[in-house]
Amino acid sequence: MATCLSPIFLSPIFLSPASARTALSTGSPCHLSQRSESAAANCRWKKRGHLLSSRPTAVPADQGEPAMRLLSRYIYAELLKVFLVTLLGMTLVLLLAGIAQEAVRQGLGLWPILRLVPYFLPNALVFAVPGTILFAVCSVYGRMSADNEILAAKSVGISPVAFLAPGLVLAFLISLGAVWLNDVAASWGQRGVDRVVLQSVEQIAYGLLRTHRAYSTSRFSINVVEVDGRKLVHPTLTFHAAEDAPPFTLVAEEAELRLNADKSALSIVLTNSEFDWDQWAGDIPGVAVQEIPLTAAARKAGSASSAANVTMQEIPQQIARQQQDMQLLQQQFAAQAAYEMLTGDFEGLVSPKWNTCQLQLRDARNQLYRLELVTWRRWANGFSCLFFVMVGAPLAIRLRNADVWTSFGLCFLPILLVYYPLLMYGLDRAKCGALPPYSIWLGNVVLLFGGSWLIYRVVRT
Repeated sequence: MATCLSPIFLSPIFLSPASARTALSTGSPCHLSQRSESAAANCRWKKRGHLLSSRPTAVPADQGEPAMRLLSRYIYAELLKVFLVTLLGMTLVLLLAGIAQEAVRQGLGLWPILRLVPYFLPNALVFAVPGTILFAVCSVYGRMSADNEILAAKSVGISPVAFLAPGLVLAFLISLGAVWLNDVAASWGQRGVDRVVLQSVEQIAYGLLRTHRAYSTSRFSINVVEVDGRKLVHPTLTFHAAEDAPPFTLVAEEAELRLNADKSALSIVLTNSEFDWDQWAGDIPGVAVQEIPLTAAARKAGSASSAANVTMQEIPQQIARQQQDMQLLQQQFAAQAAYEMLTGDFEGLVSPKWNTCQLQLRDARNQLYRLELVTWRRWANGFSCLFFVMVGAPLAIRLRNADVWTSFGLCFLPILLVYYPLLMYGLDRAKCGALPPYSIWLGNVVLLFGGSWLIYRVVRT
């Protein structure tokens, strides 16, 4: 039995969104309210065969636009409801997982863990938002398609674009916010985490010394026999210099760690110690204080000048400064080479020191590549939300599966197999300068073409 539907029947002017959805999914013939008598007049039963003849009615100009606005408003509300609820749950899970991992790795106490919460929040949102908006469109559009709402709308002349437009607009706005979140998480958030860890280095060191009897970083290490309160019994301190330099060792009867916040250093108060360095050894009677910068004392030493921790607003100045540093290095190396040639020191031109010079220049060049990549990367990561929706929304409509997780899994599979490998390939090659920085958009471009083709198929089919 055919169904008599019209744009006015679909319109929330005459039916609530729930009633309109029920009517569209069940396809009840001619169950119209008294206010839609003009649409009911188009339903005529034939006496013979009991067939239903229907003619779509035109929507008056003064009713069509309000109806479409209400339809868009309804889809916005459904998407936002699923998006916000899912985002809350996913963010909490990622936030707790990130803080727990950092707390276990660094040995943080309760107060430093609480201080980490606001700094980890932007990073958790960065990972949660793209997957959450994809889940929202798969849930809403998959359910609407499974209930035949979009099919019924197409039968009366309403284009699927009217259903897809709210999702794309919402994804575009969320993408702009995601770009900002990426910038905040990489700069303010990471710097805050590093600052909390540096300020908690005394507590971290004592915790590890009590449990493992050892604490080490890339610059120095401490080994103790036992820890009695704040007293380190028979500590052995080893300071590591350059790779080819011998270590400097201190052995004391006891020691104590003190955080010097004014000097941003960790002070080690030693009692009756002995030192050993290369061919030199001796005693240091009484009390001696050894200060270590927090960046060297922390197991995780963050750097505000790192390309990953720079805001997009600071990028132009950082790039200009890095280019000046590279030019200065090249001038210094050229002057050194010219001096050795003029003085006839040809052996110096092939000495191992030039390998070190080449490494310095290569590191400076790689730092420049990373700085040039920052802005492209954060915009690409943020706008992945839009391209996820361009693929997920039409694919969910074509799948017509009411099961949310099945629809989400089938929509996420092509993204997992195509987008992330291309993203990692572009990121890896752009960091070393093998590809230009905008190559990180390669995955987004592929999703753009794939999503455009899926939208075309949904509209034309």
